[in-house]
Amino acid sequence: MRKNAPPNPERLHNRLDIKLPLIGFYDAPDPSLFDPLVEPDPRQCVFCFYKDWLAGKTLHLTRERYGCGGAASSLFGMQTRPRNEFIKFLADDEGLKASHFLMEKWIDARRHYHPENGHLFIGPLKENAWPYAKTVTFLVNPDQLSALAIGAQYHSAPDDPPPVIAPFGSGCSQLAPFKDLSIPQASIGSTDIAMRQHLPADVIVFSVTRSMFRQLCELDERSFLYKPFLERLKEARGGKLQ
Repeated sequence: MRKNAPPNPERLHNRLDIKLPLIGFYDAPDPSLFDPLVEPDPRQCVFCFYKDWLAGKTLHLTRERYGCGGAASSLFGMQTRPRNEFIKFLADDEGLKASHFLMEKWIDARRHYHPENGHLFIGPLKENAWPYAKTVTFLVNPDQLSALAIGAQYHSAPDDPPPVIAPFGSGCSQLAPFKDLSIPQASIGSTDIAMRQHLPADVIVFSVTRSMFRQLCELDERSFLYKPFLERLKEARGGKLQ
């Protein structure tokens, strides 16, 4: 394996019957690494590009061209509407919190991603761009999600940081919601109902840090991947999880 190559997910894909491509969230200086590229129109959700990802294309985001206001805020720390108007929209118009007070508390506490370069990219995992990958996202069904969640717990002790989180927030924020990207951690995403219209009904997002991705790819014959619980689940699904 090349020094800067990503871990090999082949065994994980084979054992869990994962067919959809892995998606990288990248912070990189050079757009040419990610050709072919697509860019969002104003107010366009990043998950509008799900079919583009399946076709091998990568979404290119900048502070000037970020798509919807959620991406501007979550991925670039930009405010695209007045604070009070934003609170009212989320709490009253969309009913996402029980009160303006709770909505305001969440807005003040939420984590923003802070780009290191002028470009963010969301698209298929590319070996030559691996040094710039911040997270890796699996597009999976509920059975595959359950197995990945077990895998994320495999090396975790009770006193470790939670190996799997499910934070409230926009779909794009759930691609990189981690306070510390250096620790092995996973996030169940795509719980933002505003973006689920752009995914098939049975597809769930499971995003992981680089170190968690390595741990998942290194699961071997001693793990649940080769044990009776998973085999019985496969039998119940007709032999495959997909």
